[in-house]
Amino acid sequence: MNIHFIGIGGISMSALAEICLNKGYKVSGSDSNESYLLDKLRSQGAEIFIGHKKEHLSDNVDMVVYTAAVHADNEELIAAKEKNKLTMNRAAFLGQIMREYKNSIAVSGTHGKTSTTSMLSTIFEYAHLDPTILVGGNLSVIGGNVKIGNSDHFITEACEYVDSFLNFNPKISIVLNIEEDHLDYFSGIDEIKASFNKFGKLLPTDGHFIINGDDQNTEDILHDVKAKIIKYGTDLSNDAVIKNIRFNENGYGIYEIDYNGKNLGQFELSVPGLHNIYNSCAAILAALVSDIDLETIRKNINAYKGVGRRFETKGYCNDALIIDDYAHHPTELKATLAAAKKMKKSTLWCIFQPHTYTRTKSLLNEFSDAFYSADKVIITDIYAAREDDPGDIHSKDLVEKLYQNNVDAMYISEFEDIAKYLRENIKSNDLVITAGAGTVYKIADLLVEN
Repeated sequence: MNIHFIGIGGISMSALAEICLNKGYKVSGSDSNESYLLDKLRSQGAEIFIGHKKEHLSDNVDMVVYTAAVHADNEELIAAKEKNKLTMNRAAFLGQIMREYKNSIAVSGTHGKTSTTSMLSTIFEYAHLDPTILVGGNLSVIGGNVKIGNSDHFITEACEYVDSFLNFNPKISIVLNIEEDHLDYFSGIDEIKASFNKFGKLLPTDGHFIINGDDQNTEDILHDVKAKIIKYGTDLSNDAVIKNIRFNENGYGIYEIDYNGKNLGQFELSVPGLHNIYNSCAAILAALVSDIDLETIRKNINAYKGVGRRFETKGYCNDALIIDDYAHHPTELKATLAAAKKMKKSTLWCIFQPHTYTRTKSLLNEFSDAFYSADKVIITDIYAAREDDPGDIHSKDLVEKLYQNNVDAMYISEFEDIAKYLRENIKSNDLVITAGAGTVYKIADLLVEN
């Protein structure tokens, strides 16, 4: 079979393409820009085109897979339909692949999907279960964002945007948290909760629905779910109760879990922050119901050291520590900066690149309350991603809100200018966080390179 991927350079699309190559399919694809992911696919035999043109779609192609970011006027998608090719969106294609595995695990939630998927992957990989893994970041344990295993275990992230995860076929589903996001698609929190409820109802009766019981929005997603529901959190009403939380000198969490009245003992993490305690608890429970023994889980969760762009140490500049993080939602920023505050010895800097005009405008007040843990904040231009500039929101609007909240903030547009300003102002023992889902990591690279 010949499969053509429109948007093949995306982290999930490239992983699906690699799975297809491994199955012996002929793979071609197109993307707007070059990347190391495309180089990797080329080395495995894929034919890659830069730019989207109808000529890229060979008559020999049997199926076309496209991302949610591909619009109806895409030349290749139009050509595929004119030639009566089978077309399928990324999520539906991934859902079909999941059918081939007895134990497919889908990790969902507004925040923490990549970290939790990576934790779970580390547990399974070091337990020698040889899972197939799709993760939205660069995980050193598997040498990238995808690993093709030879077992019945499949682990993947599950994003709610455009209801993508409703195409999936999981045996175990995790819901880490539910908040307002992707408001260019959803009308508000009620519609988001309805989507997560549909996600839970995909599970079979012998499946497991592992949810954060401390999150006020998860209670509304449980009706008519056939699978066994497992709630976790610090509240004593949960099935798995997180207790005796403390942090070591690096800000790494140490805690215990009582599960159905039985104490599972102590778990020690190698990543910082309270949010990662919650993430790890979800991963531990998914591993338990997958019949991995407790001591293996305890050992392997400690072996997880992080994933690319999730509180990733990049190096030093002027003896200040430079860390990069994917945080692009107010709750994520608060969690990241709270974890950083536990580590800082001097000034905590945050350089933030807002992600999409819709999110920045709709959550402007929430963003203005997200930076209190930082001592100094620099805001750069909004990363458009899939959107056009509507002209009614700008990064300067966020800076103005931060001024009003007595946050020491400034706006700088160009990355080179930000890097220059930081080199001139950061000092020994400062901690610098670059945050955002776009290209802000390049500032961290500029600092470390010089």
